[in-house]
Amino acid sequence: MSELIAQAERLLESAKGSEEVELFLARGVDTEVQAYQGEVEELTTASSSGIGVRILRDNAAGAQIGTAWAGSLDDQAIENAIKEARENARFATQDEFIAFARPDGVTASALTLTDESVASTPLDEKIAMAIELERLVRSGDRRIRQVDAANYSDYIAEAAIVSTMGIRAAYARTGAYVSVEAIATDGSDDQTGWGLSAGRAPRDLDLAQAAADAIRRSTRMLGAVKPASFKCSAVFDPRTAATLFAIIGGALSGEAVVRGRSFFANRVGEVVAAPSFTLVDDPTDARHFSASPYDGEGLACRRNVMIERGELRGFVYDTVSARRAGTVSTGSAVRGGVAGSPSAGCRALQLSPGDIDQAEIFRRVGNGVFVESLIGVHSGVNSVSGDFSVGVTGLMIRDGQLAEPLREITVASTLQRMLLDVIHVGNDVEWLPGSAAGQTVAIANIAVSGS
Repeated sequence: MSELIAQAERLLESAKGSEEVELFLARGVDTEVQAYQGEVEELTTASSSGIGVRILRDNAAGAQIGTAWAGSLDDQAIENAIKEARENARFATQDEFIAFARPDGVTASALTLTDESVASTPLDEKIAMAIELERLVRSGDRRIRQVDAANYSDYIAEAAIVSTMGIRAAYARTGAYVSVEAIATDGSDDQTGWGLSAGRAPRDLDLAQAAADAIRRSTRMLGAVKPASFKCSAVFDPRTAATLFAIIGGALSGEAVVRGRSFFANRVGEVVAAPSFTLVDDPTDARHFSASPYDGEGLACRRNVMIERGELRGFVYDTVSARRAGTVSTGSAVRGGVAGSPSAGCRALQLSPGDIDQAEIFRRVGNGVFVESLIGVHSGVNSVSGDFSVGVTGLMIRDGQLAEPLREITVASTLQRMLLDVIHVGNDVEWLPGSAAGQTVAIANIAVSGS
């Protein structure tokens, strides 16, 4: 990691005159194994590296910024990227709000986000995990007809950000995952279900749990029926709840707010959710897979309270969106690799846990729908208007117990209404890859459309 910082600092010497330069260097190694019928179907181990360059020219009417990137850290590739960014800046639109991040005095958290065993675990052991996962699913229930894919994957990633404005940041993380998709049949119906286990290292993975999860999710959907339309409380499992939180997080981006593309705009201080709803974005919590000491501009990440006991407290900002909003960065810049520019976004959302488990939530709801997967989220959710209408698979809840499985149904409401209608929050927090952890959440007044 220190090598990336040292290389980036040497490259800053290429700055000319009054121009500002920001460099984002990254490298990593990814391993993926896919097993099928007891053998390796696909195996990939790939190394990658690259640089993202941003060059800013300040003018009386506003700054111009040019960007470029290269998928290599070779000297010639870097030289070409810097030259291209400098040329692009000449033709960029001037904008009074564009600026690079400057150190703000916030100290980065000391986080341990790596495990050396990702690199030291022999490849044979990683292959064996994928093969064993498939075997566990195939042998776990006679109704399992096929295993579509049993996968092992891991990564080692490191990055450095430096700039002529004094930014010096470096961080690294590792991760490992197993996932499997099972197909169950009862002779007249086929249903799929998937299982997952994730951690920082191979030893954190629970193959039996992932296999049991896939078996349970596929077999209990056999014989699914299409019900008549009705209105009820919906209970979202931790994974679907995490998806909801990530959608809400998108509307809490200062970038979305200043552009008028959030249903939260101009509502700070208002009650926007149920009293049990406290949502924070905390990349300093190492339990999150997206935790990081630094954001995408090299500022220290920090804990930001978004909604507290139902009240909207604020938004997350990067440098530019903060300037547009007349405030300061919350250390919340995210970027999609070396080819992406920073933008404001939530990185590690978590809803404060309740004090009851999933079974107790079922009991208290009594009758409703248990939502186990969401279909068509990107097309069915509008973060500007808040409209929410997506396909789901799940089961009926009847007399506080899971009952018959449901198919071809849609649940609908608005995100504004759903937040206010949260009636139960579970204590079963599940740390998941992505921008949000999840736990069981029950929401009243959901319209279910069936036949």
